[in-house]
Amino acid sequence: MGISGRIARFFQDSQLTPLIALVAFLLGLFAVTVTPREEEPQINVTMANVFVPFPGASARDVETLVATPAEQVLAQMTGIEHVYSVSRPGMAVLTVQFKVGVPHTEALVRLYNTVNSNRDWVSPNLGIGEPIVKPKGIDDVPVVTLTLWSADPEAGAYELERAAHAAEVELKRVPGTREVQTLGGPGRAVRVLMDVDRMNAHSIAPLDLRNALQIANVSLPAGSIVRDNREVLVETNNYLESAADVASLVVGACWGLWHAPVFLFPSEGRSGGAASLVLFTLPRLISDYLPAAPGARR
Repeated sequence: MGISGRIARFFQDSQLTPLIALVAFLLGLFAVTVTPREEEPQINVTMANVFVPFPGASARDVETLVATPAEQVLAQMTGIEHVYSVSRPGMAVLTVQFKVGVPHTEALVRLYNTVNSNRDWVSPNLGIGEPIVKPKGIDDVPVVTLTLWSADPEAGAYELERAAHAAEVELKRVPGTREVQTLGGPGRAVRVLMDVDRMNAHSIAPLDLRNALQIANVSLPAGSIVRDNREVLVETNNYLESAADVASLVVGACWGLWHAPVFLFPSEGRSGGAASLVLFTLPRLISDYLPAAPGARR
């Protein structure tokens, strides 16, 4: 008989076997009682993106002067799992991931404290902007993603974006929905195409055109007028609201036999075709995704 058989025969004939079984049963009941239980436990997985602008710098300069020193500074924090960066022209994006279990608030306090206390990692004369910290967590994962598309050549991305914004209002009414965003839309903008020959003929430089657009797209309070027990607020200028406003903008003057203003006229044509947008929904908490997702699909 082997050693396992001898052990089994010993406990089979021993009076301690029922006592050991009873102790093991009581220990199991105690473990079940004191062990914390949660149907959907909230796991602290904190991460954040740190955006450091560096206008006018190339990707190599951003990596050398901003991304690499910033990685070394952020890696000094306790509880860090990973620190990696992406360098692109004019911007450095650093992603800081904390270890699982580090409290969300404590991790963000450490990050803000490290960033604010080490702003002198580069010379202030280089033109590097202020860092922007955007925290992320497990609750920022979208649970429903919708794609709006159109094969109609007359419907462009702008029309799809308007339809997506209209759908946002209805999706935000779904119980448990925290945030609804639309990605991929071009936004409302007027594109100005420069005609080099005409600009040279009227002595208009690209800088003059930019300055004229910036000055015209400003609205400031200019005081008030009190008359007949009434007060009228006066504002200077107004924002550019349409392509017609941009078309009627005076960008210079023609000096010759006669003085004539030089207007900015938009180029004709309109781009259309198929386009797609992505609209996603975030729950208030990750535990709310079950009731929120079916309502968003409806």
